[in-house]
Amino acid sequence: MAGEIIVGYDGTESAGAALDTALGLAKDAGAKVVIAYGYDPSRMGGEVRDLDQKLEERGREVTTEATGKAEAAGVEAEPVVVKQKPSAALAELASSRDARLIVVGGYAERPLTGAILGSTPHKLLHMAPVPVVVVPPPA
Repeated sequence: MAGEIIVGYDGTESAGAALDTALGLAKDAGAKVVIAYGYDPSRMGGEVRDLDQKLEERGREVTTEATGKAEAAGVEAEPVVVKQKPSAALAELASSRDARLIVVGGYAERPLTGAILGSTPHKLLHMAPVPVVVVPPPA
């Protein structure tokens, strides 16, 4: 469905602010929200399989909760868990689904820190095929 809004959601307070913004935008536009959780476990260490399972479980848990919130607000929503780095997962979802835009939460970090460490919002601003809305963290 063209025009979906992709929202990156990991259950954090910043992600909650992004979800609230995405729901408001979706309501105004009559659009569906795709609630996406991207994860990429470290390939270091011997317990990668356990970590992978826990991250997938966490993703399903938080996206299901967020989907309930969306439906309670009267917005059609679909949870999606992708085993891929969050920025790449969100960009690829937006591209493959012909999305309208991506909404993510920002973090209270200095811009240079995000550029050096590679925050998800910073990466998306450079790689996303659609506009990216970065929602400031709650005060």
